[in-house]
Amino acid sequence: MRRSVLYMPGANERALEKAKTLPADAVILDLEDAVHPDSKVEARKRVCEAAASGEYGNREITIRVNGFGTQWHPDDLRAAAEAGPDAVVVPKVNSAAEVHAIERVLEAGGAPDKTTIWAMVETPIAMLHAYDIANASDRLSVLVMGTNDLAKELRADHVPGRAPLRTALSLCLLAARAAGKEILDGVYNDVRDLAGFEAECLQGKQFGFDGKTLIHPGQIEPCNRIFSPTEEEIEYSRRVIEAFEQAGRGVVTVDGRMVENMHVDNARRILAIADQLSS
Repeated sequence: MRRSVLYMPGANERALEKAKTLPADAVILDLEDAVHPDSKVEARKRVCEAAASGEYGNREITIRVNGFGTQWHPDDLRAAAEAGPDAVVVPKVNSAAEVHAIERVLEAGGAPDKTTIWAMVETPIAMLHAYDIANASDRLSVLVMGTNDLAKELRADHVPGRAPLRTALSLCLLAARAAGKEILDGVYNDVRDLAGFEAECLQGKQFGFDGKTLIHPGQIEPCNRIFSPTEEEIEYSRRVIEAFEQAGRGVVTVDGRMVENMHVDNARRILAIADQLSS
């Protein structure tokens, strides 16, 4: 379950320590944007030690490496493979060939099977190749929307409702679902605007995203709440499954709504999430 996925700066030791206490489902220990070039090597060592420490409880721990074409990328990937985090997050993945290259380095570096690839899709070419990227490897488990870079590349404005990005968001959602992978929504930049953040979380949930990437601990609670099933959704899902099983046929009516197999599948998915949250 990846409702809330928080970026934490890899060069900040206090931030790495704080991440052990935060209620985020997953943490991205960042070696890219959050780290000054002069601190990249030191941050790499600190982040890999943290990822290998086993001190983050049930949180999923990932490392975001520097991207293709940077001087740090090869060493970041090799170090991450050795550290064996839950995933390696790679920015600006534009093709299936790049996924294959990432996979080869991880496997050559001895990365355990649990270390999956999270591919960040954040350029126009990535939008057009999204299915090829998502379907490139069994080791790739998640697409991550890089909405800030995408808006920059598109020369689009950041506006409430994200109308300029909806086509790209939908393309990537289609690609992820067609490939059987999970997908995370991009970040919300104004950490003071909780109302706007909650509205974007709700939009992301309605679109079908599995969760959202975050840039501040204050965003975790509302994100977890919005991406969790409500009591009403849980109760309705129980009624759907009960009615369907009692009827023993293909179509039933629950609360005046027609229910068939696809609705039952969705009800079971909601109850599975609820069970996971309560365990």
